[in-house]
Amino acid sequence: MGSHSRHPARALIAVAAAGSLLAACSGAGGGGSSEGDSINVLMVNNPQMADLQKLTAEHFTEKTGIEVNFTVLPENEVRDKIGQDFSNQAGQYDVATISNYETPIYAKNGWLHPLDPYIAKDKAFDQEDILDPMRQSLTADGKVYAEPFYGESSFLMYREDVLKKHDLKMPEQPTWQQVADIAAEVDGAEKDMAGICLRGLPGWGELIAPLTSVVNTMGGTWFDKDWNAQLDSPEFTKATKFYVDLVREHGESGAAQAGYAECLNNMTQGKTAMWYDATAGAGSLEAAKSPVKGKIGYVPAPVDKTSSSGWLYTWAWAMQKASGNADNAWKFISWASSKEYEELVGKEIGWANVPAGKRASTYENPQYQKAAKAFHEVTHEAISAANPRDPGVQKRPAPGIQFVGIPEFTDLGTKVSQEISAAIAGRQTVDEALKKSQKLAEKVGEEQRSR
Repeated sequence: MGSHSRHPARALIAVAAAGSLLAACSGAGGGGSSEGDSINVLMVNNPQMADLQKLTAEHFTEKTGIEVNFTVLPENEVRDKIGQDFSNQAGQYDVATISNYETPIYAKNGWLHPLDPYIAKDKAFDQEDILDPMRQSLTADGKVYAEPFYGESSFLMYREDVLKKHDLKMPEQPTWQQVADIAAEVDGAEKDMAGICLRGLPGWGELIAPLTSVVNTMGGTWFDKDWNAQLDSPEFTKATKFYVDLVREHGESGAAQAGYAECLNNMTQGKTAMWYDATAGAGSLEAAKSPVKGKIGYVPAPVDKTSSSGWLYTWAWAMQKASGNADNAWKFISWASSKEYEELVGKEIGWANVPAGKRASTYENPQYQKAAKAFHEVTHEAISAANPRDPGVQKRPAPGIQFVGIPEFTDLGTKVSQEISAAIAGRQTVDEALKKSQKLAEKVGEEQRSR
């Protein structure tokens, strides 16, 4: 999911120095919210945010007179700090980056400022242009609580040249069984090249994200609609065995320690023929200096019982309810999520770097289409097809495709991921892993029912 677990590569962008400098000026007058025409923004240190930081003073502040004090931190730290500041309603930060996992939870707790009154007045913002799954995932009780900065789904990336050389054809909409069959054929067909890379690294945002999307399409779920845990059900078991067997038999070496960053590296270095993961990975694979640029094909997330199975994730801007600068905070959110901002990135930094995945208009933009021609259509379709409220074959008690939208999932997902990662490492069987996992999930289910 997010970069803490999922994009260590992104998180390594050197903002440590910037972060400490900025942290020093984050609270005007030592705590309390910022005064006058300035706002405090707390955000994750991904490359797209680093670009935003570079462009803000010259373009946003210049135009509006509103100064932006950024505090920039790695994902684990930023989540903790946002959780603390927003839960206490300390008001030190006016705006923060949160995901579609936190948004409904924070909204329910009364920590966020609803944005509808601003959206209604701000005609240039064009809320209708925001892709529907993104809009829905940032809405709670009919109110909008965050605006996306960029979004992603998941898909299958594969070496077109390698498959062609070995007379293999990738279906336009593959099933998981077809993918497993191709993985078996290409595994080792080229020197030092595995059949597929799948995350095995523990973490609710690492291993659990792709695995849960496989569970959904194979008919499983973490909880039924009445919060009964389903981790030892035949469907959940079948999907987990399929995933573990596939990565053990035809996956990368050291799979139990491989996450998003490791698989991205394997794909870039030609060490794997296929990779199922975030659509955000494509930008790196098609970057100017990538050794595999132009050699990769992209198809939708593989399926079994459902028509689509891509996940949905967004980093989005939310306003703290206690902010004393709501009007200025909205001006910043509106600018940072706007079409105008995307144009600015395209012109100043490059069209492949646009924070995409959130607006329909981006995918109609000829300059963006050209820069992202290998993957923009498949990405757009994956995000548009994502259905966080109903991602499987049965009703769910909480929204989420690759996570369960409850606060307890951070802990539960991580503990379950450790058991399954141990099965990938060969230290226990999948049945043993799921037996322990079921007990953990039952406790969470009981707590939910008793509320």
